[in-house]
Amino acid sequence: MRSVHVKKVKPLTDSRKARGDGYANLLRGREITRPFEALSSDISYIPTGEGFDYLCQIKDIATGVVLASCQQERMTKQLVADTIKAAHKRWNIPQGTIFHSDRGSQYTAKEVMTLLSTLGIRQSFSRVGMPGDNAWSESFFSILKKEIVYPHKFETREQARRVVFEYIEVFYNRARVQKHLGFQAPIQALMAATQAAA
Repeated sequence: MRSVHVKKVKPLTDSRKARGDGYANLLRGREITRPFEALSSDISYIPTGEGFDYLCQIKDIATGVVLASCQQERMTKQLVADTIKAAHKRWNIPQGTIFHSDRGSQYTAKEVMTLLSTLGIRQSFSRVGMPGDNAWSESFFSILKKEIVYPHKFETREQARRVVFEYIEVFYNRARVQKHLGFQAPIQALMAATQAAA
């Protein structure tokens, strides 16, 4: 028997250029109760035999549904932009939705900020040095790594991408019940909330 917890590593993202007043946290003190009211996004790494692969995900805060995820070899603004486009194409994300992330350069890049603005999505940021401000994504990655990443040794990036995609789409979204959702899986919680609002 061995622990799946690993030593804490330093943050992946660099927020040194985003320390001004123009990066408001729109979610601080706000209770999120409706689907697509606010989304949470972050990037983490997946170790493989070919080197790190980087996973960007976007999660609906109210229901916990992972709306989109993308992986690539490098942690770039394009990775974030591709994930945003995938989420927007797949789901009916209304204008005015809040998109929350840390202040990493991938999220504060002009191209990403322009993309979100064009889609009518408002951008929100964690405070500097406060990862708890984005606890929704932090929690998701903690679960993902304990349940699928740490127990496995991925020989290739392609293998990691296949396994992570299947975990998110087949298990996490549709089968993994969560206590704070009333012991429903995220998709069940989304369907219930949608029906209640109809």
